[in-house]
Amino acid sequence: MRDYTRTYLLLLLAAFGFFSSAYSQGYRIEATIKGFRDSSFVIGHYNRNATQFVPKDTAKADANGKIVFEGKTALPGGLYVILFPGNQKMIELIYSGKENNIALEADSADVNTSIQITGSKENELFYNYRKELAKGSKEIEALSKQTTPEAQARIRTIQDGFGTYRKKLLSENAGTFTSQLLKMSADPEIPAAPKLANGKTDSMWVFNYYKAHYWDAFDFSDPRIVNTPFFEPKIERYFKNLVVQVPDSIIKDADLIVKKVSPNKDLKAWTVFYITNQYENPKTVGTEAVWVYMANKYYLSGEMGVSEDVKKRIAEKVATMKDLLVNKTFPALTLTDPAGKKVSVQTIDANYTVLFFFAPTCGHCKEASPVLKAFYEKNKANGIKVMAISTEHNIEEWKSFVKTYHLEELINGYDALNQIDFNRKFDVVTTPTIYVLDKNKKIIARKMPVEQLEDFLNYYQNKMARKL
Repeated sequence: MRDYTRTYLLLLLAAFGFFSSAYSQGYRIEATIKGFRDSSFVIGHYNRNATQFVPKDTAKADANGKIVFEGKTALPGGLYVILFPGNQKMIELIYSGKENNIALEADSADVNTSIQITGSKENELFYNYRKELAKGSKEIEALSKQTTPEAQARIRTIQDGFGTYRKKLLSENAGTFTSQLLKMSADPEIPAAPKLANGKTDSMWVFNYYKAHYWDAFDFSDPRIVNTPFFEPKIERYFKNLVVQVPDSIIKDADLIVKKVSPNKDLKAWTVFYITNQYENPKTVGTEAVWVYMANKYYLSGEMGVSEDVKKRIAEKVATMKDLLVNKTFPALTLTDPAGKKVSVQTIDANYTVLFFFAPTCGHCKEASPVLKAFYEKNKANGIKVMAISTEHNIEEWKSFVKTYHLEELINGYDALNQIDFNRKFDVVTTPTIYVLDKNKKIIARKMPVEQLEDFLNYYQNKMARKL
């Protein structure tokens, strides 16, 4: 009887040997650039966005403009760039990791239309696509200057024709890295949406479909996608435009995205860092809770594998932040006023209390104080009070600041016993730092710029009125 097991193992070993040799043969990228001679060029790839460039090799053009990038170890796959001297021009090149011997010729006067590729089906597809796009765009640009119905009809014909061309290219070359990149660079296609009872398009359905299919083109198990310029702009747009900016929604989507990218360890680490970093000092009021959540789940849990020193610093920050988030009651704070009397945040009788942490020697605090004063004068009749709190401990400088900026009518507080670590206790990392509290001393805003106080309170009061 034939030994099928032995035959199968031999075939596996032979296939493995072929695979190993195919992927260990290094790389050779030869470029002849008309218009350059005796000049140095750099080749490298993008990293998550269009501004991050990772150089991989350098080469010098000979007298005929010929450059050879060569190495014994294969380059990682990705979208590569050959940078010209002075970084004024460049050639983009798809390097799939499977085509290791590529040659190209181009004229530096017009790289995209003059380029000729050999040894790379990926780049032939890529540059044919770009040439087709450029041709259509040029004609549309000329037609857009006309206002005739014929010109508009021609524009639609060109756009439809390019759409058909694109679909055909992607369909016929589905297994290529070029096809994957072109899909990653575009939005998901949305089918015809259902109609509402009033006959209008269901825009909510369109939004939900778009969001649900936003990442369809990204194969996160493919490490090459990190070396392209698409991921960071996509994730930035996702959280900015598709996620409701309240902690619960952000956290839900953050966990979803981290789970999606988890097959790629490096991309997961970067994604967790990116999301966490966005919400440490966020642009949207009240979303710092996302930072606390991410810090606890991904860093303090050990999932991200950071050093003990980093973990300790994160833990200290979490300990500070957890009691200072929006919707938390502001911690007890008692200070001394200019007359030597005790003043407590918790005993201030006001519809809204603004806490203004400042340093008398701080330039930004000096600029903000007149704005704060004007805000108070305009709004004090509406039950708004302001407590100005010095974070420094020179009593003369404090009193001088209060007098110079005419803050006497505010509630002024000073740490007379020099016992309060304002940074650790109240997250006053920079000055001025502002908190806004409601009638019950619940935090409704933190790290609020003084110029935005009035707009925020108007918005907040209208929001509360709608809930009644």
